[in-house]
Amino acid sequence: MAKILYVYNNQVYANITNKCDCSCTFCIRSQMDGVGDAETLWHSKEPSLEEIIAAIDAFDFTGYTEFVYCGYGEPTCALENLTASARYVREKTGLPIRINPNGLGNLYHKRDIVPELAQVTDCISISLNAPDEKEYEKVTRPAFPDAFSAMLDFAEACGRQIKRTQLSIVDILSPEAQEACRKIADDRGIHLKIRKFEQGA
Repeated sequence: MAKILYVYNNQVYANITNKCDCSCTFCIRSQMDGVGDAETLWHSKEPSLEEIIAAIDAFDFTGYTEFVYCGYGEPTCALENLTASARYVREKTGLPIRINPNGLGNLYHKRDIVPELAQVTDCISISLNAPDEKEYEKVTRPAFPDAFSAMLDFAEACGRQIKRTQLSIVDILSPEAQEACRKIADDRGIHLKIRKFEQGA
């Protein structure tokens, strides 16, 4: 049975969906079944809100520093469960909440979801993945056309509404590509986070 909550680097991660509208070439879920203390993060069926809440109630949050929506799927694909469970986590634990989306939530839902996310998160870390549209399409393989510009628009909207907004890349990019990504972030007044490839977090 897949874990809904798993632990990695003293943080609690919420694996609330396996749905994803990208097929990234570097995605850790194509390399292993689990991360952290989870043997598998592959759900046999999508978790219901009731199952997510039950997992939260059963978990001992003592000593953990952050609650992160990031599993083997794109968390905004389960938007209603994300926002409802995040409100519950905030009331129950008081932990800061981070969401790690791919930035395509507005395309997926065909509306602006940023105000809903802003109500329930303290930090949002959006996957930039590449320094330009051509490379982004190559490595991210999104389900939508014009995904790169939509992702950047999403990031800018988050930057206006969520205090801790960042764009993220993995450190497998060349130094030149990393600098180009930094310029993209700097031009928008957004912090750039460079993640270790093996972390998958």
